[in-house]
Amino acid sequence: MEILHDYSLGELKNLIEEMGEKPFRAGQIFRGIHSGKKISEITDISKDFRNKLLERFADSPVEIIGSKTSKLDGTVKFLFKLWDNNVIEGVLMKYKYGNTQCVSTQVGCRMGCAFCASGIGGLVRNLTAGEILGQITAVNAYLGGNTDKRQVTNVVLMGSGEPLDNYDNVVKFIRNLSAQGGLNVSPRNVSLSTCGLVPQMLKLAEEDLDVNLTVSLHNPFDERRKNLMPIANAYKVQEILDACNVYFKKTKRRYIFEYSLVRGENDTRECAEELIRLLKGRPCHVNLIRLNEVKEKDLKATADKDAYRFLGLLERGGLSATVRRQIGVDIDGACGQLRRNYLENNTELENGMEEGLF
Repeated sequence: MEILHDYSLGELKNLIEEMGEKPFRAGQIFRGIHSGKKISEITDISKDFRNKLLERFADSPVEIIGSKTSKLDGTVKFLFKLWDNNVIEGVLMKYKYGNTQCVSTQVGCRMGCAFCASGIGGLVRNLTAGEILGQITAVNAYLGGNTDKRQVTNVVLMGSGEPLDNYDNVVKFIRNLSAQGGLNVSPRNVSLSTCGLVPQMLKLAEEDLDVNLTVSLHNPFDERRKNLMPIANAYKVQEILDACNVYFKKTKRRYIFEYSLVRGENDTRECAEELIRLLKGRPCHVNLIRLNEVKEKDLKATADKDAYRFLGLLERGGLSATVRRQIGVDIDGACGQLRRNYLENNTELENGMEEGLF
């Protein structure tokens, strides 16, 4: 089954002409699916044409099958079912400047980071560009938005999966997301998080997309970083920093380092001093994250007072840094937790969501 959301507007025009329809229908379909409509719900094309499309394409690539809303901060975590019944998740975070949606780029993940639930069970498959986009069109419609009145204003590729391990689909998704006639979200409102796939980082610098690059660092020492992130066996911290420099020279966009504080692993004065040595003077920001603990992982979060102590060390050392506000801690907030709970308790959870209890 093909996915109509995978098509750019230009590709859609070619498709429509091949199917014997007038080219202007492409704009109607593009606007319709980007507004969150299923093919069967696009009423400004004929029923016969809709049926012809449905013979080839999934009615919708993504369906919201459950959500959990934080009582603490209003963050909403969504569970999505794909057209082939695979399950992924995403998060909607509400800020004063707008709504930011965190999307998944893969079903599962093969990076195997020690603190993340997404990789438990490994990689199932990559998402297509349209399946990534479909998460946003679904939530935008859920919030009452469309292409004229967009409710999702910012996007972060920081859910399940490693975006740069699904490079071609992710780049096409960003281009389709920013296309006129669709949701038209500027790449500058898109943040892409990677664990540090250096060749793909360098390739991304040449795409003329200017997305915000975020790198999961989590330890400044190569050998210790391997304990948290297997990718460190392939690429050293200095290689990542060199790739970030190239990205900055090409895009003029400041890059961000995500740093999850794990008690006793990477929250020491020694780690802070090494971060200062490596990063001082660079056009970057360090985003300190208090670990969202995962029950299957034997890692503990740094205490709040120690997180702010670590922040103070970085700031006194001349780095731009913040401790990220904790969100969604009462709704399986860590990447992969909600999906994993669903897979473990499929029947019970699905029944609960249908009844509005989940």
